[in-house]
Amino acid sequence: MPTDDNAAEARAGVPEPGGSRTTGPGATAAGRPGPTRPAGRGAAVVLGAVAALLLVLYGAGLATHGTGELRIPAAGTTSLLRAAVFTALALHLGELAGAALARTGPLPRTLALPAALVGAAGSAGQIVVLAVVSDLDIPATYGTREGGLLLVMANGFLLAAGCAGTGRPRLALVPLAAVALAEALRAHPEPYSPEWGTALTVVHLIAASLWAGGLCHVLRTMWLRRAAPADARAVLTRYARGALWLLVVLAATGTLSTLRRLPPDVVLTSAYGRVLIAKLVLVAVASVLALVARRRLRRDRDAHGAARVELAVLAGVVLVSAVLTVVPDPHWLSTR
Repeated sequence: MPTDDNAAEARAGVPEPGGSRTTGPGATAAGRPGPTRPAGRGAAVVLGAVAALLLVLYGAGLATHGTGELRIPAAGTTSLLRAAVFTALALHLGELAGAALARTGPLPRTLALPAALVGAAGSAGQIVVLAVVSDLDIPATYGTREGGLLLVMANGFLLAAGCAGTGRPRLALVPLAAVALAEALRAHPEPYSPEWGTALTVVHLIAASLWAGGLCHVLRTMWLRRAAPADARAVLTRYARGALWLLVVLAATGTLSTLRRLPPDVVLTSAYGRVLIAKLVLVAVASVLALVARRRLRRDRDAHGAARVELAVLAGVVLVSAVLTVVPDPHWLSTR
């Protein structure tokens, strides 16, 4: 039992034998001040996660309310599974790009393997949902167009996981490209110019994944290298240069896809139009934040805060994009 002197020493930060020295909240085991989290951040993260879950589960239903469009079976579950697929693709592709941007130096713990496994589970889950909704067994579901494409996506993610798990991360680019192509084909079954829609979606999906996933990996790298601010800043600078071109590609492919897919007379009266507007607003906000961060970098000022908010907004874009793939095709509403 410690004496009064020992207790005073413990309160002052002097360790007892066999203990570790602490100097107050946020201190490390070695006695150096560690990072502290602002009060309330944990609660904000929880609230954000709950809001994101509600958006994905009920977004399609809210968007179709009052439009006269048919209800999509299992829309919430499908949106959640597609959000998992988009997130997995972004994290995996973003890590591959971010590692190249980081060049030499320490890198954060890889997320490629768990991301690929989540993507495989999300794709396989969609097969199960499709089988239940269509009242088919699993082998018969594989024989449908959408079931076959989802099977390609699940296998593509599994192959990417194998590449990551065996220490050959760059080889994952091939199965991940197959995943992007299969998702684009799945998203464009319409008889009008499907080849153009597929090509635009492949480019759009890859660019969006590199933007969001690349930024996530860059911010994690910056946190790991926070003891060397110049090195951390250089990583963000290199990312910002490439992100500008990604923004241009996204704007071009998104505009072309909208012009070919959304009839002007149902922009506000279709679920697709409503969700697309929400996505465009979020993309605009993320674009402004990206430009702010780039401007602060050019002026040799801290851009980390703007980049973090940009990543949070891009996470919202991913979720809204998942909902967008579930709502009905607006063409039938325009021509009925």
